[in-house]
Amino acid sequence: MTMTDWSKQLFDDLVEAGVTLFSYVPDAGNKKLIEHVSARNDTTAVLLTTEEEGVAICAGADLVGRRSVVCMQSSGVGNVPNFLSFVKGGNFPILMIVSMRGDYGEQNPWQYPMGQAVEPILTAMGVGIVKVDSLDDLRPATQAALSAVFAAGQSTAIVLTQRFLGAKQF
Repeated sequence: MTMTDWSKQLFDDLVEAGVTLFSYVPDAGNKKLIEHVSARNDTTAVLLTTEEEGVAICAGADLVGRRSVVCMQSSGVGNVPNFLSFVKGGNFPILMIVSMRGDYGEQNPWQYPMGQAVEPILTAMGVGIVKVDSLDDLRPATQAALSAVFAAGQSTAIVLTQRFLGAKQF
């Protein structure tokens, strides 16, 4: 498998686990994944105006027995702590896919503060973190996150690092 195929592998693994609802704030890190979602009739992509809407959608999906994921860039993690307190209090298992900025190879200094805050924020809000640094990490990380969320009921973020995604060039 090549790096260009990773989004298809991730999509297939999520769908195989029963995920049918994919909410997202657009970014380069989730673009191909959402294209796979949009190409199928049995999965739904929901365009968000802000990341916390995706957290609420995931909680609502859980209430009606559906499996969902919210996809966002690392800078969006700063928008969700208040909603993650709702998730924690309501014991809703939320699956997040976070495409990182502000780490390995980043050239934009504005991305570093939020990139460095992702893990502390998620940890403080009780969200487990499963990192993907290489293509070999993707499937085991996805399976670990799916088990944590849908079997153990633990909110978890799959963090796609810049080492995995590649740093954006300016």
